[in-house]
This record gives sequence, structure tokens and C-alpha cells, in this order.
Amino acid sequence: MPELYVQRDQPPGVPPLHLTGERTLPDVPEENYWYRRHLVVYEWIAERVAGAHVVDVASGEGYGADVLARRARSVLGIEPNPDAYEHARLKYPRVSFRRDIAETFIEPCDAVVFLQTIEHVPDPDAVLEHFKSQLSAGGAAYVSTPNVLTLAPEGAEKSGNPWHVKEYRPEEFRALCERHFSSVELVGLFHARKLRWHQLAIERAGWDAIHARLGVTRRFYDWFTPAICERDFALRGGADLDRALDFLAVCRA
Repeated sequence: MPELYVQRDQPPGVPPLHLTGERTLPDVPEENYWYRRHLVVYEWIAERVAGAHVVDVASGEGYGADVLARRARSVLGIEPNPDAYEHARLKYPRVSFRRDIAETFIEPCDAVVFLQTIEHVPDPDAVLEHFKSQLSAGGAAYVSTPNVLTLAPEGAEKSGNPWHVKEYRPEEFRALCERHFSSVELVGLFHARKLRWHQLAIERAGWDAIHARLGVTRRFYDWFTPAICERDFALRGGADLDRALDFLAVCRA
């Protein structure tokens, strides 16, 4: 993705980040769908790590680590990219950040959070084993990834995202996690409310062709995309994970 968009209205002294496609960003209206899609998962996890020492691995811009810090006893963000690290360090003072990578950080903790990143790494087994080695007794790793069945074109093994090494079907992702953890709960992220209606309009009424024919595509999405919020997504388990947008695995040793 070319660097067409940059964060708006950052606090004084905080350098804005450019949207490259490697990570999602808040404060970019055109990116709001992806930002909210990630944010709702951080908020779900935050409710489950109250009072815990949490490590957010590949913390990116830092917004997710800041959400976790509302409930956790402490949060450490691990981020290798120098620009993202500096931005997060300046913008989110209640979170500690460290430049490091998923495979080598050392920080004993109660919870590891690793969202929308395992698809980027060449050796996911090594990463999960390292996470397990850092967790305290009874601790959990929260790991999410996109569903290749809803991300990639039908029948394709991978989407066109150049940052992704491997994209997973639900059974593949569960099997990966179960190689390292004795208990794995897998939940899916789905569209809800207006995003569900929008999805049905595309699938059943051909909305993509209609708005193009009417010439309102740009005007519609300039209004629709910034209006998306966390309530337009829902996390749930069940038998229909093939239709999930993303998977979240809650892994315990």
C-alpha cells in the first residue's frame, strides 16, 4: 500500500505515522474500519486481564497497549519498528515500551497479547513456544489472525497482502496453537449491526454494483467508513468459524 494517508491531529510533540499496510492506525478516517476491527479485540481482552502484568507484542502505534492499561496492573509494549516505537512512547505515557522482537523479548508476565501479527512471522511455532516460556502459572496468550477464507479470494491460499507469510483456516490455526498449549479456546470476530447489514447488501442485493452505477461510491464510503465503531463487530465461539473475519485464540499451558 502506498503511503497515501497520515495520522491527523496528534498530540504536540508526537510525530504522526504514515499508513503503509503493515499495521493499522487510529486517527486516519479511511482506515477506521480496520482500526475498529482490531480495537474491539483489544477491548475484549482488556476485560480479562484486570490486575495482570501484560506484554503486548508487536504493539505498533500503541493504541492497543493503552487500552489494555486501563485494566491491567502494568503493560509493556514490544515493538521493533523505530518510528512506531518512538510514536507510541511519546503518545501513551502510562504504557512502557521496549524495542524488541517477538522471538527474543524477555519479560515474565501473566498475559501475552499478539494480535494480527502471527501471519507475519516465518516461524510461528518458535514464537508461540517463546510466549509460553514467559507466562506465569495460570497465564494466557491471546493470539489473533485473519481468516484466509474471508480475507483471500475464494480458493486462494493467501491474500495479496505483501506483509503476510502465512494466512490460516480455523483448523490450521487451532492446530498451530495446540502444538504448544494444552488449552486453546478459539473465538471468531464477525460483523454486527450496520456492518452486518452492509455485508448482506453486498452478498444478496449486489450493493457494490448499485453504488457504482449510481456514482455515489466515494460519497457513501466517505460517510460510512468513519461512522464504524466497535459495536459493529462481535466476538463469539461456535461452529461457524469458517465465516469469521478473524480468529482469536486464548491459549493456556
